[in-house]
Amino acid sequence: MDASLEKIADPTLAEMGKNLKEAMRLLENSPRRTEEENGKKPVSEDIPGPLQGSGQDMVSILQSVQNLMHGDEDEEPQSTRIQNIGEQGHMALLGHSLGAYISTLDKEKLRKLTTRILSDTTLWLRRIFRYENGCAYFHEEEREGLAKICRLAIHSRYEDFVVDGFNTLYNKKPVIYLSAAARPGLGQYLCNQLGLPFPCLCRVPCNTMFGSQHQMDVALLEKLIKDDIERGRLPLLLVANAGTAAVGHTDKIGRLKELCEQYSIWLHVEGVNLATLALGYVSSSVLAATKCDSMTLTPGLWLGLPAVPAVTLYKHDDPALTLVAGLTSNKPADKLRALPLWLSLQYLGLDGIVERIKHACQLSQRLQESLKKVDHIKILVEDELSSPVVVFRFFQELPASDPAFKAVPVSNLAPAAVGRERHSCDALNRWLGEQLKQLVPQCGLTVIDLEVDGTCVRFSPLMTAEVLGTQGEDVDQLITCIRSKLPVLTCTLQLREEFKQEVEATAGLLYVDDPNWPGIGVVRYEHANDDNTSLKSDPEGENIHTGLLKKLNELESDLVFKMGPEYKSMKSCIYIGMASDDVDVSELVETISVTAREIEENSRLLENMTEVVRKGIQEAQVQLQKANEERLLEEGVLRQIPVVGSVLNWFSPVQASQKGRSFNLTAGSLESTEYTYVHKVQGTGVTPPPTPLGTRSKQRLPAGLMSLGQKPFKRSLRGSDAVSETSSVSHIEDLEKVEQLSSGLEHDNLEAQGPEQPPRDADLTARQTEALQNKAQHQEDDHSQMGTRVQRLKV
Repeated sequence: MDASLEKIADPTLAEMGKNLKEAMRLLENSPRRTEEENGKKPVSEDIPGPLQGSGQDMVSILQSVQNLMHGDEDEEPQSTRIQNIGEQGHMALLGHSLGAYISTLDKEKLRKLTTRILSDTTLWLRRIFRYENGCAYFHEEEREGLAKICRLAIHSRYEDFVVDGFNTLYNKKPVIYLSAAARPGLGQYLCNQLGLPFPCLCRVPCNTMFGSQHQMDVALLEKLIKDDIERGRLPLLLVANAGTAAVGHTDKIGRLKELCEQYSIWLHVEGVNLATLALGYVSSSVLAATKCDSMTLTPGLWLGLPAVPAVTLYKHDDPALTLVAGLTSNKPADKLRALPLWLSLQYLGLDGIVERIKHACQLSQRLQESLKKVDHIKILVEDELSSPVVVFRFFQELPASDPAFKAVPVSNLAPAAVGRERHSCDALNRWLGEQLKQLVPQCGLTVIDLEVDGTCVRFSPLMTAEVLGTQGEDVDQLITCIRSKLPVLTCTLQLREEFKQEVEATAGLLYVDDPNWPGIGVVRYEHANDDNTSLKSDPEGENIHTGLLKKLNELESDLVFKMGPEYKSMKSCIYIGMASDDVDVSELVETISVTAREIEENSRLLENMTEVVRKGIQEAQVQLQKANEERLLEEGVLRQIPVVGSVLNWFSPVQASQKGRSFNLTAGSLESTEYTYVHKVQGTGVTPPPTPLGTRSKQRLPAGLMSLGQKPFKRSLRGSDAVSETSSVSHIEDLEKVEQLSSGLEHDNLEAQGPEQPPRDADLTARQTEALQNKAQHQEDDHSQMGTRVQRLKV
């Protein structure tokens, strides 16, 4: 590129190209610098640091821009760029620099140059997208072109609007018709830009009984138009969709065009499917958009060009009205908006433009054909194979094995059951979309919420493929990831209802219905002092749930347990995540219930023990005071005087008995230490009671399971009766063998190693003695191995 820049006669243009290339290289690859490294030190506190001195060079300024782009030094630098800016992107960026340079020319040269750039770009776009005999308006904001078109339609239909203004509109209010599937906020934007009240907007519903649920209902639109005419209103403009913003459906533009011609309504079309007009094959519904009064194109997004304006093509013969509406301008700066697109279109050429749009459509068709072979995946745009948008959703039919669902059709189910099923699927689809976005970021997936279908995942390569560099291999990887997540989704959805029933049937547990949680469910433990009618914070319950969460995570199961909610005004709950395998829900609920109860009992035991210790200390203080009083009475008052007492103790020592007290935590009482001083051992005093066990807690063996390399909450671990009986029999046999071996070992040790029992036979040979010692050693080894086995069985 440097060699080609040297051929440019204008040195300023050559230098501009070199500077742009060098600036992009510095911003993308140069290491960041600090003020200390550059040797810049502030001199004055009144003037900001970058402005002090004689100024900075270009490299330092670009270094500052790079620091702002990539964050602070403490943050980790980004390994890859979010956008893939190629040579065509550099041409678009160069257009902005050229626009500033061209604006310095004299007026005559500037007028000729801007007129040539504007006419060339308009002609090329009309030919590429099959729009004949039209003008072009280039704008930065995507909705700005439609606002100017609405202003043009008002000036065309209201002849006295320039003179009378709003009074003309007040006598005969204009009506703008929008589809219910239009982009959010479009109607409010138009009213704000035009100064119209919201009643001037009319939202046309989409088909609900016949046809697509995202296409405008033409019959209902005609009825609305007739009603507005009867009420003295003026139907002004209709906005149709060639690819809705959410799903990518195309309205029946041919039928809408006939209706608009019948009632003299301006027809404007927008949508992502308009990009397919550049291809060789175009569907009839999209091809009808070429006959409309105006359309808005976004070639920058379709071709991956940064900082390229949107284009609104329109048909109108009155230059004065277009000038008043703001669609044309005499300012050269407004005409230079087309310069970045003028450069980029020439760089790509027709083949490059068509190839990029065709590549995006092929990616969509590839994903759509692959999704049709995947179970439990519903595609929302099945009837439009040419649409470059694919919207899919995970779904699962109601369980046919349940007799309640067999007897009642789905349409006759209670609204609460249908709503709960819908919320559950929405949460799972939201989780699926977030997982796929992290696993395959090259596909540029987005999670959307539709009013009719619920939460879905959208793949729109025409808007993201060139920026992210999406290829066919990425689509195949996306399909693989979807297949890998389906078992988790189906298993979790099947276990949600079972988990709810188990929790509701367990005393002390409360099922919390959180439709936004994509997991098995949410549960809360109700302790003794829990107030169900209050939503205030509960410190005791929060401590119990914190300990419960810690215990559940220590089990190292495949399930994910979280604490929630994050809002302090709500009570604490345990959120159970997705299930990747068949989980024994009854065992899970039982473990939560027993563990929470044990934590609560331990906390109350600690509170009781604290109270007992406090009372014991008070009693010890009382007894210590009594002991001091008794010692005073026994020794007398004279012995308490320092000098006199020492003399009396020397002549007549006092034989005082040592008395001590110890506090028994088990009994909760003070005891004498006389036994300890006499026998030189510390007595227990009271035998502690055995630890109580739950009725069903004996069946839980999390430690044993982990010792065997298995994880808890697996349904397969709850084995058959035969396995249980065999295990119990083998356990009893092992205990009997241990007892026999222990008694035999003890008897042999007394005979072989007893220091007070020498061998009876004085003529015992050395060989027999060695054999006897070997036998004792083998028995000790067997005893050690059997003891280890007993410890495992007890665990």
